[in-house]
Amino acid sequence: MPGGRRAPPGGPLRAAPGVTPQAAPAGGAGAACIRLCYTPRMIAKINGDRALKLARDVLDIEADAVRGLRDRLDDSFVGAVDLILGCRGRVVVSGIGKSGHIARKLAATLASTGTPAFFVHPAEASHGDLGMVTADDVFIGLSNSGESEELVAILPLVKRIGAKLIGMTGNRPQSTLGKLSDIHLDAGVEKEACPLNLAPTASTTAALALSDALAVAVLDARGFGADDFARSHPGGALGRRLLTYVRDVMRTGDAVPKVRDDATVRDALMQLTARRMGMTAIVTADNHVAGIFTDGDLRRVLERVGDFRDLPITEVMTRGPRSIGPDQLAVEAVELMERHRINQMLVVDAEGVLIGALNMHDLFSKKVI
Repeated sequence: MPGGRRAPPGGPLRAAPGVTPQAAPAGGAGAACIRLCYTPRMIAKINGDRALKLARDVLDIEADAVRGLRDRLDDSFVGAVDLILGCRGRVVVSGIGKSGHIARKLAATLASTGTPAFFVHPAEASHGDLGMVTADDVFIGLSNSGESEELVAILPLVKRIGAKLIGMTGNRPQSTLGKLSDIHLDAGVEKEACPLNLAPTASTTAALALSDALAVAVLDARGFGADDFARSHPGGALGRRLLTYVRDVMRTGDAVPKVRDDATVRDALMQLTARRMGMTAIVTADNHVAGIFTDGDLRRVLERVGDFRDLPITEVMTRGPRSIGPDQLAVEAVELMERHRINQMLVVDAEGVLIGALNMHDLFSKKVI
């Protein structure tokens, strides 16, 4: 061919039937080369009404598929949860194609919610990765047909190793996967959402939903809580929200604006200016919180009093201010501030002694918000 390019097997490139060949652009391999094109049918303009109807049909079909699972749950599901809870090793999840994607998601969800788990590709398992499976493990195989060749090929070996087998199929208890399973879970659907009833759509949604149900039931039985979740999600916003406590973001020592309860408004104003928190705490001789004086209190004083500088601070402060403990989550402080429409909060111990303070800027800087 011109330019030294070799023709592919079967001869030179040809355009799709009914499509006029297009010459290569200038500077290309030459006019004799032909660019592959979509057929006119493939590039037809979208029909908006039809697209919306199809979308609504897909959502209806997949919603019905998930609802159908609810009515078919039985003791097999409970048995699967019990098998996973009693696992002394790890949960190994496997599947190929679309079922493989769901299997990866199930393994990830289990691992992040207190159950050590990982995904193994069935084809790779046949070439050495099966060595990761032990007799102490629980093996979960996903296949809509229950006959996926790569998965079925390793099942006898999984059984020989001694691992327990949970099979999830599209209502195929008599399939190879169904028969070999210690516990079979039915994720079958009436039809796919694809208009051709071919592309895995409703079936993968049902498998995903049933997988999530299994993982959630297991985490609940383990007593897996928010603190446990945070330990497996230390990165990003989620980790910060679940692992950051008030003590981690509050100001302490001299950074906390405060005056004694025998002080004047003049003294409080000096603290407001110096500490730049928009408030100052009012404390007793033993450092118990008596009240708070904020920018808002100052504005209200200016509206009703002439010379206020020598007024006793106890006459204009807000008594019983909102406060929080140092061992509460920082997100709880955010929730309280938003609920009561305040920008600052005092931090006190169980006896009401002032130990710190924080405001919205502190929470923003620590990326809690």
